[in-house]
Order: sequence, then structure tokens, then C-alpha cells
Amino acid sequence: MKEANEPSNIVNISQRLDPSSGRGGDLLNAVRSIASRRLQQYIGNMFEHVDDALFDLAEKAENNAAQMHYFDGMREVRKRRPVIERSFLAHVARELNDFVNGQRSTSQGGSPAPVAGSIELSLVADNELEESLAITSMIGKNETRLTRDLFAVNQRLSVICGGARIEDATNPIGPALLAQAFRQSMRELSADMRVKLIIYKLFDRYVMTALDELYQETNAELMRAGVLPQLRHEVLRNTAGGATASGAGTTAAGEVPATLPAGDSDASAELLQTLRTLFGARRAHPTVPLSAMTQGPLPTANELIGALSVLQSQAATVPVASLPVDATMLDITEQVLQLKEQLLTQLGSLRGQRPGQIATIDEDTIDLVGMLFEFILEDRNLPPPMQVLLARLQIPYLKAAILDRKLFAHRQHPARRLLDGLADAAKSWSEESDRDGRLHDTVKAIVERLLQEFDDDMTIFDRLSAELQQFQESNRRRAELAEQRVAESTRGREKLEQARRRAAREILNRIGDHVLPPLVHGVLSRAWANYMVLTILRKGEESNEFREALRFVDAFIASTRPVRTPEAKRDLRQLLPGIERALRKGLTNVAFQDADIERLLGQLHAYYRQQLGDAAPAAEPAQAADSAPAPLPIPDSIQPLAESMADLEDDPAQAEPDLAAIAPEVREELERVTALKPGTWLEFSNADAHFERAKLSWVSPMSGRYLFVNRRGLKVADYSPYELATVMAEGRARVLASNALFDRAMDAIVDRLSHEDGRTNDTE
Repeated sequence: MKEANEPSNIVNISQRLDPSSGRGGDLLNAVRSIASRRLQQYIGNMFEHVDDALFDLAEKAENNAAQMHYFDGMREVRKRRPVIERSFLAHVARELNDFVNGQRSTSQGGSPAPVAGSIELSLVADNELEESLAITSMIGKNETRLTRDLFAVNQRLSVICGGARIEDATNPIGPALLAQAFRQSMRELSADMRVKLIIYKLFDRYVMTALDELYQETNAELMRAGVLPQLRHEVLRNTAGGATASGAGTTAAGEVPATLPAGDSDASAELLQTLRTLFGARRAHPTVPLSAMTQGPLPTANELIGALSVLQSQAATVPVASLPVDATMLDITEQVLQLKEQLLTQLGSLRGQRPGQIATIDEDTIDLVGMLFEFILEDRNLPPPMQVLLARLQIPYLKAAILDRKLFAHRQHPARRLLDGLADAAKSWSEESDRDGRLHDTVKAIVERLLQEFDDDMTIFDRLSAELQQFQESNRRRAELAEQRVAESTRGREKLEQARRRAAREILNRIGDHVLPPLVHGVLSRAWANYMVLTILRKGEESNEFREALRFVDAFIASTRPVRTPEAKRDLRQLLPGIERALRKGLTNVAFQDADIERLLGQLHAYYRQQLGDAAPAAEPAQAADSAPAPLPIPDSIQPLAESMADLEDDPAQAEPDLAAIAPEVREELERVTALKPGTWLEFSNADAHFERAKLSWVSPMSGRYLFVNRRGLKVADYSPYELATVMAEGRARVLASNALFDRAMDAIVDRLSHEDGRTNDTE
């Protein structure tokens, strides 16, 4: 057997099988059968979700053009889905057939990148680049996530292929070749690149994410057939500081990498290089004199893991304190700051001698993880109860960082994704939005499971991430429904208020300086105003019905003018039948009872007889002309609309002051407010020091008001831009960071080390 630090693809010669033999061919055919069955299921499941995803995006599109792109994409996908599915499965089948026949893929099969400076650097080239980046990111993320299972598949395929070198890039069911096969099949789809990128994301979510099931079934089948049944795949640290999956064996005791690992992107590499430089400068000025240190051999990685496991088991038995949050915060902060000292003490207990020094890479890792958790305790984006919970993860994360140096290098590292996911969930937490404690209990359970169960199996981070994602997804669906109802309710109220103001404005403009009799004024400002509001809501402001309602207002007002000539009397008599018909129709539409309509018309008849000088009972003209009629009963169905003319005219969304009249600090916040996008989280506080976290859910296109909801989708508040800017300027609201916790922490750590280095240089 080869040593563990030799190339991992070398296997025992006695275990190699000839693929041309019956046994080797049968095993490869079994792999092909498993892959074909599962991939057909996965790709079908993915396409079942494409319609919903594109429809949701179309509903949220910023303009009609973008909306049409998504609708066109939906139609194109529906039409081309069978062709794309057949093409993808055919590509995979061809790769598997070539593999069975001994023909190995040697390239990623991607499209060539456009030549710099070429006149062909066009939209097509840009699209190709976008597509390539999406594919590359997808492959890298899943090869990292699936390292263990994919490694085992590679090793077993190597055995049944006679010892041929099988790597991630040449495995016919590996993420690389599957992603490229899908990319080739997507050439059958003539859709906008935005639509294609959405489909790639869904492919990642529903096909790539499910590959662990395919690999586990493949490994189980080959193990049953006796192919490397004892294969072990452990995380080993290589001399570059990364982590590799390997066969049986471990690294030599005490072997540690000399530097932090290179990242999976230029940005990661640059960040890590900066950290190396800053930690190097820090070590050049030790705070403890070397003469004061106890000398002894450097602790090995195994010793560090052993000591941390002891500390972890002790921490797992300590429940979250029932003290007030402030007291608990002080206690947990002290634990975070003292972990390094506790680790050295525990190492001394295990080896009988306290180490004076720790290997440079391990000391940097301990300090880096310590700074990460100090940042968590200072991060105002996290509510204090959540800071207390997450800070308990320091020991498991230090173990993970020592086991796998890629934790700080790769954004998609499982441990990093779990911590970012926990922080993202915690950001939205508040007592009010989590009355049943489900979010708090879920985060607490994940923390406790890591403390109790994490030994050296890094797959626990993937499992817990999946559980957290499932919890978040189920809550997200419920919250979206509630949020949609809140938005619809708010939109309905705004339409109602807008209709009221339009009706009031039209009536007031037409009355002008006229002094109307109380009876006529009452009809216009109450009953008819309600009819106009409902007409706007049901038919719209441009409808014939609304224009007829306005003509009635004109005619009704005209009917109150003094009648002094025979011609004026004739004109009034001609108006009256139309006024009565329109009034009967309008009042019926707003649910007046027949008896109430007849009583109102009786009062109007008395008034018009007096206008025309016709004979009438003495009491009726006097009542009509000199006193207000008894108020008309308002039907329950329109009670919310029954307001005085002054109320109708009043605009609840007060006009915002001119920019020049706004205080400078409010004006500065107003610029930030106008840049806010839906989905942004804010923290609000009131005079009682009560805090609530809310997401900007919707900006009204009618009033410009900002609607905020909590994590359950329930309304917290709504503000005009000026009101929100004022609240922020007064310190009663602040915007929470939208980027990932780990990214914020790394930036803060670099800034902190840079300032430490600057202070050191200043004192020299």
C-alpha cells in the first residue's frame, strides 16, 4: 500500500480490474444505470421549478421590458424542455459510454474565452463570459462540497478501470462534466442570458445539490461488489496548508503547513496574503518576552485537536446562561478572549508540560478564529441573544480551521456557509417576531449539536446547513404569503385614499365659490362622493361611468342657481329628470335602501318646488331651504367611505418639505433612504428602548411610502422617505449590513491588524 501522502489515485495492484473483463464491464454498466436513472429524475425535478421561478421574477420585474424577457423565457422553456432534457441525458450517456469503452475526457469542454482586444468582444462574448463564470463557480462549489463522496467514487472507478487516473475533471458523473453537458444542452434554448443564468442556478439547486445521493448510491453499489470496501477518506493537511481527501493513513505527527492556503479566487488569495503579512508583522513584536516562555516541543496538530476536544466537551455541558443578556454577554466575551490561554493550559495537562510556543501557522489560526468571534460579539448586525449563542461556536470552528485550512480561503467552505447562514437567520430575529421561540431554538439546537457531535467529520457542517436551509425555506414561504397580504392590503388602502382625494378634489373644484344649500352640499360631500370613489375603484378614472358622475356634479350644482326668468325655470325642469335618474342609480350602487332614497328624493322635490315657485306645503320649502335635512343613514358596506368633505380632502401622506428646508443631517439620511432596496433589513427602536428588526418589503409606486415587515411577514411600520430619514437621523433606526458575516469579519480583522501594525511602527 502506498503512503497516504503519495498521489491519492494509486491503488493496490491486486485490486485492479480490467474494464474489458466481464466483471469490470458489469460494474461500469451498474454505475451508468444508477447515474442515468438519478440524473433523469433530477433534471425533470429541476424543470418542474423553472416556470415558478421565472413567473416570480416576472412579477417582481422593474419594468415591462424585463417582465417580457421572463415571460418569453417561460414560453421558450416550455417549448424546448423535452429537447434540452434529451440533449443533456444524451451528453451524459455519451460520456459514460466513452468511459466504459476506455475513452477518457481530457478537458472541461467549455467554450473558448474571447480574445482580448478582438473586435469580436461583443454582447455574444459578454454572454459567453457570464455563462462560463456561472459554470465555473458551480463546478468549484460542488467539487469542494462533495470532496469526500466524489473522492471515493474516483478511487473505485480507478480500480475497475485498471488503475487509470480518475480525477474530478475526468469523472463522467463528476460536477465538471455534468455541468458542461448541461451547458451544451442549453444551446438548444434561444432565451435571454438572464433567463439562462436563472436556469443554471436552478440546475445547481436541484441537480448539483442532489449529487451526493448519486455518489453515495454508487459507492454503496461498488462496495457491495467488493471494490475498496475498507476505503477511508480523511481530511489531511498538505504542505501547502490546504486540505485533501485521502485514503488510509494520516500526516506525520507535528507536520504543519508553513503558510496559510491560497484562496479559490484572486480576492481570496489577496486577502490571505494580506493576513499573512499582517500576522508576520505582529509576530515581529511579541507581547510576551521569549525568556518568559516555558520551552518545549511544539504541539502537534493532533495534540491541538485533542486539547480542543476536551475543552469542547466541557463547553457542551454548560447550558446557555439564564442570566440577563448583558451579564451573559460579559461572561461569553471573557471566554472568547481566554480561549488561547485555556488551550495552552489544557495542552500542558495532556502532555505534562505546558508548551512555550505554538507552530506559527497554528498560532495564526488560533488568533484569526479568536478575532472572528470577537467580531461576532461586537457586530451590531446581530441581536445580543444571538451573539451569545453564536459565540459558543469558537471551539468547534477553531478545530475546523486546524483540520481544514481552506475554511478562511474558500467562500463556499461548508463551515463558513453554516456560520453565514446562522448569522443571516439571526439578523432578522427579535422577541416580537419570534414569540414561539422557533428561530431561537433552531439556532440554539445547531450550536449545541456542533458542540456535542463535531469531532473531525467536516460533513456535519453540510448536514446542519441543510437543516437550517430547510427551516428557513419553510419559514420563508409562510412569511412571503403574509408579506404579500400586507402589501396587497396596503396597496388597497392607498388606492382607496387616492380615490377619495380625487373625488374630493373634483367636487371641491366644481363647487368653487358657490354657497350650496345644506341638502345639496350634504348629498355631494357624502352620498355622491362615496359613489364616485367606488366608481374610480371599480371602473377607473378614465371610464364613461366616472365622466357621467362628474356631469351629475355639474348638473346638481347648476340646479341650485337662482331661477328668475321663464327660460331659467324651463332649463331647471329639463335638468331635474336626469338628476333624479342619476341619483337613484348612484345611491343604489352604494347600497342605499329604497326607503332612504325615496326620503332623500322627497326632500329634493320640496326644495325644487320652492326654487320653481310651485305650490307646496308650507313646512316642506321651509325645511328644504332653511334647515339641514336629517342625516342620511349610511349603509354598513360603505361605512369606511362616509367622511366629511374635509376628511376626504385631507391627505394622510403629508407633503414632504422642500429639500432646502430639510436639516443637513436629515438630508444626508434621505440620500441613503432613496438608495434602499426591497429586502434591506433595518433595526428600529422606540422611546422604551424596545428594538424591532424589519425588512423593507415594498415601496409604493403611488405614495412612495416604505413598507416594513418582520421575519414573519407581518407589518411593522410604514414611512414616507422624509419620515424614515428623520427617524434615522434621530438614531431610532439604522440599516443592517447585507453582506455575509464572514466577509464583514475578514474586512474588520484586516483593518484591526493594519492599525495594530501602524501603532507598532509609530512607536519604533
